[in-house]
Amino acid sequence: MKSKIIPVLILIWSGCSLAPRYSRPSMPAPQEWSADVPDNGQPAEPVPSVTDWRKVFTDPGMQSVIERALNSNRSLRVAALKVERAAAMYRIQKSELNPGLGVAASSQRYRIPEKMSSDNEATIYSEYSVGVGIPTWEIDFFGRLRSLKNAALNQYLATDNARAATEISLVSAVAGSYLILAADRELLELARSTLGSNEASYDMIVKSRDLGIATDLDANQARSLVESARAEVARLSGSVQTDQNMLSLIVGDSIEPGILPGGLNAVEPIAELHPGLPSDVLLSRPDIMAAEHLLMAANANIGAARAAFFPRVSLTAAFGTLGPDIASLFDAGTRTWNFAPQIVAPIFASGSLRANLAATRASREIAVAEYEGAIQQAFAEVSNAIVESEALAGERTAVEGLVTALEESHRLAVARYDAGFDSYLQVLVAERSLFSARQRLVGLRLAEQANRVTLFKVIGG
Repeated sequence: MKSKIIPVLILIWSGCSLAPRYSRPSMPAPQEWSADVPDNGQPAEPVPSVTDWRKVFTDPGMQSVIERALNSNRSLRVAALKVERAAAMYRIQKSELNPGLGVAASSQRYRIPEKMSSDNEATIYSEYSVGVGIPTWEIDFFGRLRSLKNAALNQYLATDNARAATEISLVSAVAGSYLILAADRELLELARSTLGSNEASYDMIVKSRDLGIATDLDANQARSLVESARAEVARLSGSVQTDQNMLSLIVGDSIEPGILPGGLNAVEPIAELHPGLPSDVLLSRPDIMAAEHLLMAANANIGAARAAFFPRVSLTAAFGTLGPDIASLFDAGTRTWNFAPQIVAPIFASGSLRANLAATRASREIAVAEYEGAIQQAFAEVSNAIVESEALAGERTAVEGLVTALEESHRLAVARYDAGFDSYLQVLVAERSLFSARQRLVGLRLAEQANRVTLFKVIGG
């Protein structure tokens, strides 16, 4: 009989847990992307972590701006401070498992009135004490404190993963803004070049009109190209300034002009990423890991709610000296001690304990739904990024061919006008079509690079 009781006492003393056994929910997403991952004959490369972003964003100027943002961005600073706060809260909760030790010194003087004394004379008593002991320590028989500690630990881990997700979003936002600035600067140079070419053509046609070769219609059509290009230059100049302001806002600091991009064609291309299976990629996303830790914290809170139905055992103890004055505190015969265990058991709580347990169970179901929703959202984001990548590559190739064809059409239109076979209207149409196609090509090159930034973000950095 004794051999059966001892293991039970050891289990109770070590603190059992009433929290449900945690099991990760099944993967609520297909095991294959909705689009085929490009196959280059090589196995899928490991996805870089957020600390390896330099392997993806290789342009020196972009790297400098990203590093500046990681040091100066206020949102990331707030996320890091939240991690420190969660770590401190976890240490506080963990310390509740162990008894504390304190030193206490006290003194009191009190008067016993005549009516209360045996000789009908008032008496004044003095007491001085110094002691070392355990103020109040809850012995965690039913795992309430352990459950709260586990919940605090998972809250901390969730906060740390949220910080990592914020860092990934920041790196992606800086890279995206850097590319937009580069593309707008390239478009501005294209517009300025087109404006210069149109002004030269306009001057030539005006001189031809004055000589009676060209007509007023030709001159007005040429002027329309000049004004259209001038308006585009003004618009893009404003866009470039706005892009620089937005980049500075994201970084959280001013940026030296020397590290800003000159044009999109001068920025080193972002590395291509080839994600593997969804389960391998998605479960390592910081936001999904944060959602799972919140689920584990909600699971642990159920254990604390269950333990609230059982008695709480606390202990207060002290050892010290007690004397009538300070001088005699450490004399012989002044030693004192106290030992005060306490058991508090709920009998009637108006249903609050059951309501609290129901609330924690509902919180866990909410956390399960949010975790599964995060995985489904992540799957859709990665799948869409892959589909867009394939579509953009095909569209860019087609537009490159279109630009080549329109350049030849523009050359022929100019030649036919100079030879007197066509009116300037044909040159006007060819000029506008070529300018529009070149702008579209820059936009597609930007979209391709931005898609790689998006893929870096959605696979979790």
